Parts: sequence; structure tokens; C-alpha cells
Amino acid sequence: MPKDPNMLLSYVNTQLRDNYDSLEDLAADAGVASADICERLASIGYVYDEALKRFINK
Repeated sequence: MPKDPNMLLSYVNTQLRDNYDSLEDLAADAGVASADICERLASIGYVYDEALKRFINK
């Protein structure tokens, strides 16, 4: 997974759109906690919207 939060945002949203049904599935396959992804993306103003299945700007 990319270290840069902006690159991570793009990567995660693309993976969620194309390959995964949930953030938890993506995180498990990547070997990271979904809370860690949420925390890193919150640092640039994004939160996970479960209904949309993507990270959106707060």
C-alpha cells in the first residue's frame, strides 16, 4: 500500500470500486487494520462512507 496519504486514497478507492466488497476485505488482504487506513486518510480530511463504499472528503 502506498505510504503517501493522497496516493493511498486513490489506491484504496480504486481497489474498493474494482475488487472488494468492503474496506475490511481490502485491509485483510493487504495485511493491515482497516482502522489504520481510516486514520491515515483522516489526516488529509477523508472518511469512509460505508453506503458508498469509498472514502469521501468530510
